[in-house]
Amino acid sequence: MLIDILSIFPEAVEPYLAASIVGRARRRGIADITVIDPRQWAGGRHKTIDDRPFGGGPGMVIAAPPVAACLDYVRTRSAQPRLLMTSPQGRRFDQGWARELAATPHVAILCGHYEGIDERIAEWYKPELVSVGDMVLSGGELAALIITDAVVRLLPGALGNGESAVAETDLAAGAYDHPCYTRPRDFRGLHVPEELCSGDHQRIAAWREQARQQRAEANG
Repeated sequence: MLIDILSIFPEAVEPYLAASIVGRARRRGIADITVIDPRQWAGGRHKTIDDRPFGGGPGMVIAAPPVAACLDYVRTRSAQPRLLMTSPQGRRFDQGWARELAATPHVAILCGHYEGIDERIAEWYKPELVSVGDMVLSGGELAALIITDAVVRLLPGALGNGESAVAETDLAAGAYDHPCYTRPRDFRGLHVPEELCSGDHQRIAAWREQARQQRAEANG
């Protein structure tokens, strides 16, 4: 799978992409993830990519020409890339959308920043607007990383245990997980439930199901 993240702050994105599950999937070739800086296509010695908004107002707006040139380049990387743009006005990202994207050969995520990107980019390229929640972030980089992480872990071979992706998909749909424990069995007077140490798989499964139900009722 090919994932392009379009950001004017690639240094904010790359460290996460090099770590943990995403980094391992990237190194193994399970996900080909590239961070592309639209500033490469900005003119002038300083590669300035933003300008004052028409009509006045606070902040700066990312100009259309360098972003358009970047998107035109992305379009050459595969036959039909699926373009997302992070935006507070976008559709809420969820596990169902992550599964959909995981089955897509090429996804490109354009990160908004400052007061936004010139509206003509949205009018011309018609990206799918995506939001990760009802809050305002300084830029779309965190949202792009959330999307990338959720998608990559669904790719075959990305997780050490294939059952994890299935179980976590259920959790994302609103189910609750059971508590987890590891050694030592006694920590500051708090003990691991006896059922989990019994070696009896039926007792363990019954305890976990009961614990899930208790969590659901407590958060109900």
